[in-house]
Amino acid sequence: MRLPRRAALGLLPLLLLLPPAPEAAKKPTPCHRCRGLVDKFNQGMVDTAKKNFGGGNTAWEEKTLSKYESSEIRLLEILEGLCESSDFECNQMLEAQEEHLEAWWLQLKSEYPDLFEWFCVKTLKVCCSPGTYGPDCLACQGGSQRPCSGNGHCSGDGSRQGDGSCQCHVGYQGPLCTDCMDGYFSSLRNETHSICTACDESCKTCSGLTNRDCGECEVGWVLDEGACVECDSSCVGCTGEGPGNCKECIPGYSREHGQCADVDECSLAEKACVRKNENCYNTPGSYVCVCPDGFEETEDACVPPTEAEGTGGERPPQLPTREDL
Repeated sequence: MRLPRRAALGLLPLLLLLPPAPEAAKKPTPCHRCRGLVDKFNQGMVDTAKKNFGGGNTAWEEKTLSKYESSEIRLLEILEGLCESSDFECNQMLEAQEEHLEAWWLQLKSEYPDLFEWFCVKTLKVCCSPGTYGPDCLACQGGSQRPCSGNGHCSGDGSRQGDGSCQCHVGYQGPLCTDCMDGYFSSLRNETHSICTACDESCKTCSGLTNRDCGECEVGWVLDEGACVECDSSCVGCTGEGPGNCKECIPGYSREHGQCADVDECSLAEKACVRKNENCYNTPGSYVCVCPDGFEETEDACVPPTEAEGTGGERPPQLPTREDL
């Protein structure tokens, strides 16, 4: 039996005249379109699950017309809601495959309860079952039950595309995503599972959770008495904690009394701020040059207010407020 077509399909000739989608928009794959149609069909089944023929005498109607649950009337109601009138690709696919959906609904649903598997995988052959990939739906690396050992994504999983290789989650590496990256250690490993846990932030490699389990310290940290400790922020490399254990000082600091201390550039003999009337303010590791409040900033000077704007003479420079720094 061919079901009556919906009014929405009368719009197909008009939809063909619409401008094409922008090139930037990624065109959905046949598998993606099929899966979307199945998802909507399944939702339609949920939405109509508690309905009936609506004629006022449900018992007679179901006895005479068969049960609504498996009726053609219910199927038609589901199909009516599958595609928006403006969704050309959905309507096009539905028009081409409606007889398949009708056959599944009326004859095959009990034998093949999974519509996606029957329709998209076995009938149209545009998708693969989960855990398989490619034109022949081969098993992903690590097997179809737990692709990539459960620690990654199989390229092409569930589609007729990809090469089945593993794209590992953060912390994992290797062809089956069973090995741990630097910064992670193996907290569980057996024949079926591999779990990698993050090291302490001080460790580049480690065997446990704390800074005493480091195999190698991260850059900016150093091994001191069996634990990786952080170098002071003033250090370029260190032998221990604090500014007194720096190997070298970062720019803006110099060694003073055995440790790296901030250089006050504003107190040096050579002026750090060279524009006229400019104020210099020291900051940790650096300095800032600021015109006094009310002065106009130019390329080579801080220009004081004119006599017409002020009291007739130059105002003394004023320090900027703390918020201005």
